[in-house]
Amino acid sequence: MIAETIHDALTIQQTLVHALDETDAALLHQSRINRELQQDLMRLRTVPFSSIVERLHRVVRVSARELGKRANLEIRGEQVELDRSVLDRIAAPLEHLLRNAVAHGIEQPAHRVARGKTETGDIALALRQESDEVVIVVSDDGAGLDAEKLRSIGVARGLLPSDREPTAAEIAQAIFAPGLSTADEVTELAGRGIGMDVVRNEVVSVGGRIEIDTTPGSGTTFTIYLPLTLAVTQGVLVRSGDQLFAVSSSLVTRVLRLKPAAFAELYARGAADANGERYAMHDLGELLGTSQRVPSEEYASVLLLRSGNQRVAIHVDELVKNQEIVIKAIGPQLARIPWMTGATVLGDGRIVLMINPVQLAQQPRAPARAAATPQMSAASAAGHTIMVVDDSLTVRKVTTRLLEREGYRVLAAKDGIDALEQMNRSLPDVMLVDIEMPRMDGFDLTRNVRGDPKTSATPIIVISSRSADKHRNHAIELGVDAFLGKPFEESELLSHIERCLEKNRQHVH
Repeated sequence: MIAETIHDALTIQQTLVHALDETDAALLHQSRINRELQQDLMRLRTVPFSSIVERLHRVVRVSARELGKRANLEIRGEQVELDRSVLDRIAAPLEHLLRNAVAHGIEQPAHRVARGKTETGDIALALRQESDEVVIVVSDDGAGLDAEKLRSIGVARGLLPSDREPTAAEIAQAIFAPGLSTADEVTELAGRGIGMDVVRNEVVSVGGRIEIDTTPGSGTTFTIYLPLTLAVTQGVLVRSGDQLFAVSSSLVTRVLRLKPAAFAELYARGAADANGERYAMHDLGELLGTSQRVPSEEYASVLLLRSGNQRVAIHVDELVKNQEIVIKAIGPQLARIPWMTGATVLGDGRIVLMINPVQLAQQPRAPARAAATPQMSAASAAGHTIMVVDDSLTVRKVTTRLLEREGYRVLAAKDGIDALEQMNRSLPDVMLVDIEMPRMDGFDLTRNVRGDPKTSATPIIVISSRSADKHRNHAIELGVDAFLGKPFEESELLSHIERCLEKNRQHVH
């Protein structure tokens, strides 16, 4: 019997091994089919750059004729293919760069001859593919940027430092400022102060970057890096707190894995140096406005990111992995956020936002509160419990996250009965109460709290969409400490909570 059992077990094992081999072969075949299908779909989405070549030649011809100049456009690499949506978005910015090359770069024929140049200016547009990016280089042999004029205009408008001599890179970047123009008079082609900021915004909006290089008297070169497609890209998954985010691999120049001592030294300097370039140091959690820290790695992970001439070093809690991701549109509500470029769905169903930390780091920070209040707020929040009483699950979650981010312990109740039951086990320091709730509304809850000697001194802040005077006056008659309408300002709510806690401390003393 034992021998037969062993024989049966071996037979089952061989059957399983055979089935496993067949499954591996089927998965490999499926992967190959998926890859071929993806490549076919990508070919359907891409179009050759040559489809817009004629309109670019026409832009140069018309601009040169209107300005009385001579210019020749040479295009190389026009057979390179781009995603149709990328090409549609970048066509107008390229036209503007070519108009600028004629209007601001190429000199009048007499001036060019006087400088030892040919009467006809040369403008070159070259394309090439590098990995999953398309590089477009627009260059001219004109006069280059007027650094002195740019510097004076930039200093006058506060775009450049006035207490020191700005660097050549800083002066060149000033042309991307909205409303800036170096033209002496307004024409159809120049002087209106619009254009270069729009060019950069369009390039960044498709996940690209733009760099500029100029030599006085010899010309200017713009180098544009664009994703090959907006549908699929290589992304780096990172974790900040308990949330995953995706960062385009095209932004990443280097990844640092630092031991605690080296990381502390890097943070103290406030910047990382690599290949002779300086990367300003930022923490992704702080940029996103979350204070959660869930470090899981022995080494600190820092991404060195570059977009155009802007460089930042981003500290993340965990560097998860690098993978090919399918980018999804995020809808009009989130599309207006400049540093949020899309979203993707992972294999396990989780939705991950794709962000541009370089742009995020350039966003203005909230003034006083973001810089000075956190330590004070954390100190006042430590050890204090806030009870949120609202029948809306969404309101409870949003308010809970806000309070936990500030360091408070939060109790959540769905109505007045639930709140009273929880208060028998744990008394909160402050209560946030809605008015309209099932079983027991906010007014009845306030009466019960004020009528019990153990809880009569508990501060109550009413937050309700019923903000008419009669509701407000009734709440005040019942003895609430503050009344806020929905939606409320976070800073206003936190200020009321701090005042209530301060009043409690004074009462105890």
